[in-house]
Amino acid sequence: MSASGGTRAIVAALSANLAIAASKFVAFAFSGSSSMLAEGVHSVADSGNQALLLIGGKKAKRAANEEHPFGYGRERYVYAFLVSIVLFSVGGMFALYEGYEKVRHPHPIEHWYWPVGVLLFAIVAEGSSFRTAIKESNHTRGTMSWTEFIRRAKAPELPVVLLEDFGALIGLAFALAGVGISLATDSGVWDGIGTLCIGTLLICIALVLAAETKSLLIGEGAGPESLQRIRAATVDGTTVTGIIHMRTLHLGPEELLVAAKIAVRHDDTATEVARAIDAAEERIRAAEPFARAIYLEPDIYSEAAAAAGPDPDQTPGGR
Repeated sequence: MSASGGTRAIVAALSANLAIAASKFVAFAFSGSSSMLAEGVHSVADSGNQALLLIGGKKAKRAANEEHPFGYGRERYVYAFLVSIVLFSVGGMFALYEGYEKVRHPHPIEHWYWPVGVLLFAIVAEGSSFRTAIKESNHTRGTMSWTEFIRRAKAPELPVVLLEDFGALIGLAFALAGVGISLATDSGVWDGIGTLCIGTLLICIALVLAAETKSLLIGEGAGPESLQRIRAATVDGTTVTGIIHMRTLHLGPEELLVAAKIAVRHDDTATEVARAIDAAEERIRAAEPFARAIYLEPDIYSEAAAAAGPDPDQTPGGR
């Protein structure tokens, strides 16, 4: 995913959420609907989340230094994880509390046209933001399903915006249903139930985001397609005859560390091996542009040494 595509989706979502948050709080002030208050806080939380993603993207661009020799690419993962925390605490927990209080102490909705009108406006605005996120995601999603894209994407911004916008649209449907049933039955309890549904939804989305960004923070390797390209580019069949073992790690969404032990011929000179390594690095970078740091260690492959070692991957000359 290009950073510019993620930024466009974030800015579109931020603009929509700021306008929606203001309208929801106005509707709450006139109607007293707890669903509108919960949705207003939800939109504020989403706006803060998009600001966090923009800050993370800016900080990740800092140049590498002695303290952080591989740069600051993982800043984007840190701020995406903070998004899940904000969504859980500010959005989800507040909505559950507000819904619980409204169910315990229900009161009728006043000036019903305010919440209904704002909810309809919010659905249009969130739908536009969601459409932008889908459009930007489709540039890199390829043949992956949406579930696979959210689980396998190395850049966190688009999955976060997609889940937030999707959750916002479902939350608006809950709010509209709660307000509508409350008006039909003249009972504010349904407004509280709608708020509880919104809180539960936000917590579920926050947990999914936390799990996915946690995996990125711990460190994920290259995807299957990238691994295949790197393996094919490394071996030339002449000097580099095979890969004994290889490790990859994403230093950031668009930065990949590649470390491999490569098999060379036993009678090659040091000069020939050095040239072969340089050529392999060029091929790897051409095949996988995200491969920024490449470390190749030459070794002589030995089936006997591989079989003798308790862990072939850690045995010199092992597979």
